[in-house]
Amino acid sequence: MPIFVDTPIERLSLRLILMGTGPFAVPSFDALRNSGQEIAAVITRPAVVGAAKKAPPPSPVRMWASENGLPIFDPVSINEPQTVDWLASLHADLMVVCDYGQILSQHALSATKLGGINLHGSLLPRHRGAAPVQWSILAGDQSAGVSIIHMTPTLDGGPVLHQLATEILPSESAEQLERRLSLLGVESTLASVRDLEPKRSLAECTELGILQDKQKMTKAPRLNKQDGQLDPQYPARLLDRLVRGLQPWPSTFTNVVFPDGKSIRLIVSEARAVEVPVDGTVGKPGDLLLGQQDAALQLVTSDGILVLETVQPAGKRSMNASEFVRGYSRFERLHVEPVSGTHRILSQLTS
Repeated sequence: MPIFVDTPIERLSLRLILMGTGPFAVPSFDALRNSGQEIAAVITRPAVVGAAKKAPPPSPVRMWASENGLPIFDPVSINEPQTVDWLASLHADLMVVCDYGQILSQHALSATKLGGINLHGSLLPRHRGAAPVQWSILAGDQSAGVSIIHMTPTLDGGPVLHQLATEILPSESAEQLERRLSLLGVESTLASVRDLEPKRSLAECTELGILQDKQKMTKAPRLNKQDGQLDPQYPARLLDRLVRGLQPWPSTFTNVVFPDGKSIRLIVSEARAVEVPVDGTVGKPGDLLLGQQDAALQLVTSDGILVLETVQPAGKRSMNASEFVRGYSRFERLHVEPVSGTHRILSQLTS
C-alpha cells in the first residue's frame, strides 16, 4: 500500500482509534499512521461471509490495516454496551471516523477523552448521508469538498472543524471525484487532530468548529441498483449526471428491445449529453439510434441526445459504442424499455 502524503508530516502524539471501511478513509488513515500517532485499534465493518469464489475481497481499510500490522476489530454493532466498554478500555484520546457505516451513539462517542471526528465527502451541511460524493454530481453542483466534523449522534450533524472545496470537472465520475476528495481530506484530517491535541477533555471541545446551518442541509441517501435505470423521458443533462454519479456502483443501465420482442440489459459506464431539438426527424424519447456511418450510439431523450460511449451488454465484456454498433449493424434504430413508475432520483432532481 503506497504512502499517500509526500510532504513532511508534523509529528503528533495522540492515542487514536480509527474507524472506517471504504477506500475514502485510507489516505487520511495512512497519513495519521505516518504522523507518529499511536493507533490503539482499527475498527471496520465485519467481513461479508460467502462461498470462497463468491465472497467479496476484504474492505480497503481492512487490507490497509493488515498490511501495516495494525490491530483490527470488527464488532457487529459499535453501540452495544459490551463494545462501548471495550472502547473505553482502550484509553484512547480520540476516534477518527470515515466511511464506517454505523452511526455512533453518545455513549460510544464518550468512550474516548475527546470524542470523535468524522471525515465526510461533501461541503456540509450539503449532502448529509451515505453517498455524498455521488449526490454532489447528481445534484449538478459546481463544486464538492470535504468536511471534518466533531461528531454528535446526529448523522453528519456536528460542528465543522475544517472544510476544503474543489471544482467538479465537467466529465468527472463519482469514482474519479471520490479519489480526489480522499486525498484532499488528508490536510483537513491532520489539521483537525492538531487542533484537538491540546484539549484535555470532551468538555473543552464544545466551543470548537462552526455549527451547521440546518436551513441549508440536503440529504444524500444510500443508492440502490434500480436507481441506475436510464429513463429517456428526462432531460439528457440529468441522464449524463446519473451515469457519472453512479460510477462505479450501482452503475447505470437500460434494457434494449429488439424487433422480435427480445431484450438485453445494456450497462452504460460513459456517456455525454447533447442538447438538440427532439422532433420527428430525430426520433422520440426512448429511440436508440445506431449510426451506420459514424458508429455512434445515441439515446433520444426528452430534450436531446445522450451519446453512449462505453457500454457492456449483459454477459459480455465492456466495449466502446462503435463495437456495439458493428455487432448490431443490421439495425438502424432500436428502442429501450420505459421505466416503470417514478424514477426515485431523476424525479427528485426535477422537482
